[in-house]
Amino acid sequence: MVPSCQVEVLYFAKSAEIAGVRSETICVPQELKVLQLWKEIETRHPGLADIKNQVIFAVRQEYVELGDQLLQLQPGDEIAIIPPISGG
Repeated sequence: MVPSCQVEVLYFAKSAEIAGVRSETICVPQELKVLQLWKEIETRHPGLADIKNQVIFAVRQEYVELGDQLLQLQPGDEIAIIPPISGG
């Protein structure tokens, strides 16, 4: 069994509106794929599914694609959900 760890999820702009929080701590497996991590977050906030294809996803301040890349998370890692910023 893969050990789990607590990570900090940061929500920005539209993702914060949908989630109803700006940040939260969640417990996830230390080793999982990026898409599995997204699903863990989406389970807590189903409305995020609406913006899944528009968000920038960052782990430890590095952008990652929502796909099959394997993550090795450490306790306290930051995960950021950044939707597109609109403006003129």
